[in-house]
Amino acid sequence: MVLSTKTRKKIYYHQLTDDVVQSKKQDFSLSDNYQIIKTGLKPKLIRYCASIFAYIFTYLIKHVKVVGKQKLSSCKDHGYFVYANHTQPVNDAFMPLTLLGSGDYYALANQANWGLPFIGKYLLPYGGLPVGKNIKQSIKLLKAVDQLIKQNKHIVIYPEAHVWPYYTKIRPFDQTSMNFAVSLKTPVFVMTTTYQKPKFFKRPRIVVYIDGPFFADQTLSKKEQQKKLHDTIFNTMKARAKLSNYSYYDYKQK
Repeated sequence: MVLSTKTRKKIYYHQLTDDVVQSKKQDFSLSDNYQIIKTGLKPKLIRYCASIFAYIFTYLIKHVKVVGKQKLSSCKDHGYFVYANHTQPVNDAFMPLTLLGSGDYYALANQANWGLPFIGKYLLPYGGLPVGKNIKQSIKLLKAVDQLIKQNKHIVIYPEAHVWPYYTKIRPFDQTSMNFAVSLKTPVFVMTTTYQKPKFFKRPRIVVYIDGPFFADQTLSKKEQQKKLHDTIFNTMKARAKLSNYSYYDYKQK
């Protein structure tokens, strides 16, 4: 069941790659000498506090239901990537802490997110992997990801890049986003957020599905591996997204 367009907030876009949520520091950039992986007591303490907030926010405030969480345990002692659709500005940042472990969770993110008042100051510096804006930054990111995977960490990637709140479909994303998983020969999971008709509230019920693990076909060339893995992830997300039965926002193309 879908809400009438008369009762839904309308969000207009030109292309499916548009950034419909703009922040005041949209052009925020990190310095080239920014330290990506931080160690010591402070990061551990902040991660622990963030995980407590994550459990409260995800399950007590947002009432999120996760289906298939047990699938992640098959690779708990290995580094892996999780590809997810990006539809929750805050929950997408915190929820993985409850699934992947406070000490093991990292996420790729655009540098504009470091300009956000709370998440950019208190969470991303200790678990965010900033997408490079130049060659030097990109090389630093590649080295950081390689190091974390070898340390059996778990990295979340939102290949759609921009958050579209409560969007119930999957936006197209480039197969180059599979480069990390193919190059490092790591398992891949898919995490798809869907929206269900609420029983008591106006906002939809959030149900998250975990699928996988999936692996690149190493009998193919690297480019072919990326395409095949991309198609697997994209089709898995699309199949899960069809389980959404409630639209909170009405997205309209200009």
